[in-house]
Amino acid sequence: MKITGLLTDDAVLAELGARIASRRVELQLTQAAVAEQAGIAKRTLERMEAGQTSQLGTLVRVLRVLDAASGLDNLIPESGPRPMDLLKQKGKVRQRASGKRAAKATGKPWRWDEKP
Repeated sequence: MKITGLLTDDAVLAELGARIASRRVELQLTQAAVAEQAGIAKRTLERMEAGQTSQLGTLVRVLRVLDAASGLDNLIPESGPRPMDLLKQKGKVRQRASGKRAAKATGKPWRWDEKP
């Protein structure tokens, strides 16, 4: 099954678990062997393969054991500067995100009957 944004969280977890199990079997590794190499409990790997939630660090460990960690680079593409931002900044790299700017105070409170 292709993982898309239309799937529920449970469906995505189930598909990822099935892919992890399939990759493990393809490499002819037991759950116990993968769990030991990843430094996790066998039950944790069983739950992951069953499509239950797990920690992100656990997923990374298992993917390393299954020689599939290189696929993580495609998960969230590295962000780069947008062309219009480069033009505005004249080649300078942005150092921080700007926060919300507060509205300028006019010194007197606004009233409904005022004309603009």
